Amino acid sequence: PEILVSESRTVPVPAATAYELIADYHTGHSSILPPEYFGRLEVLAGGRGAGTRVRFEMKAFGKVNVAEAEVTEPVPGRELRETLSDGTVTTFLVEPLGAAECRVTFTTRYDRPGLRGWVERFVAPAYLRKVYVAELAQLERVAGMLAGSGVFSRGCPPCPNASHTPRPLPNSMASARMRCAMAATTP
Repeated sequence: PEILVSESRTVPVPAATAYELIADYHTGHSSILPPEYFGRLEVLAGGRGAGTRVRFEMKAFGKVNVAEAEVTEPVPGRELRETLSDGTVTTFLVEPLGAAECRVTFTTRYDRPGLRGWVERFVAPAYLRKVYVAELAQLERVAGMLAGSGVFSRGCPPCPNASHTPRPLPNSMASARMRCAMAATTP
């Protein structure tokens, strides 16, 4: 049977801010993953949007599952998809609702044959909804921190390069300190 799970949240930040967090697998995406449900996220290729390949750990039912995903962007800046080797597809959709608000929807769809599929059809949706509610709440917290810091609208000191697009890099989720990607990579 097909398993389909979807969860949405209205986030009080510009759509571009939310999308950048989701699409940036080096720092942004990992900052929105709730540690109670996810372990390590490793970038295997790329790192931002289409062409990115990642390996990640997801904690479920007392086990840590490791999966690899290919990232595509059917609608760059609005829709990003992760496709796992088993055919599972998770779509991240960011819809602007105004200048400073957006709706973010996570949807996972996959087919699982046999008895395992029937069991997962009853167990997986409730579990994944819990995961997505926590992940969307984390997205709102981190995006709110970034929007309030202005890191997406101006260069962030001490980076002298005004020609790049600032990308937030959390030094610590326990603090709101941010540094830009250029400052982090400039000697």
